[in-house]
Amino acid sequence: MPAGLTAIVDYGICNIDSIARALEDLGANVEKTRDPRTVERAERIVLPGVGAFGAAMANLRKWGLHDAIRARVLQADVPFLGICLGMQLMASRGEEYGAHEGLDLVPGTARHLVAKNADERIPHIGWNEVVPAHGDPLFAGIASASDFYFVHSYHLVPDDDAAALARTPYCGGFVSAVGAAGRPIFGTQFHPEKSQRNGQRLLQNFLAI
Repeated sequence: MPAGLTAIVDYGICNIDSIARALEDLGANVEKTRDPRTVERAERIVLPGVGAFGAAMANLRKWGLHDAIRARVLQADVPFLGICLGMQLMASRGEEYGAHEGLDLVPGTARHLVAKNADERIPHIGWNEVVPAHGDPLFAGIASASDFYFVHSYHLVPDDDAAALARTPYCGGFVSAVGAAGRPIFGTQFHPEKSQRNGQRLLQNFLAI
């Protein structure tokens, strides 16, 4: 288990206790924080969330977390994991209730899901398959097409398809995990902390990176 602090960024959007407990159960030294100084000394950063893109980015900027995250992740190569809304915020821009700038960790746009048939419901809520694109360490030991738990209406569309680490066969197929080439930067649209054994393994893999 890695030494050092895992900072879970609390930007006032949702309850983050479940991801904190999941990481603590795996032996991580976890601190939930709104303090950019804590982010600046973290050895890992997790950005969870369920809510609206614009409101989330406003809080990240208001509390100085936007710059702290970008500096720690892009300049110090600290491992980063965005979850659900946290993955969408990794985009360059978001289209939820207007146009908003994102963290720009993975160039792309957070866009609304579009149902392709009458059986598809939005918000997309429940278990669905996740199919990794290649042998990324985030999915080590997890079978292809394993089920993970989703709750969302938006998704990150990367500018470069190489950033797509996994896809899910819903709404025509959407990118359900992203990464930045050559950097320990990851995002999952699904909730690993709510995804039982597969989610636990994915979090273990992140802590081992």
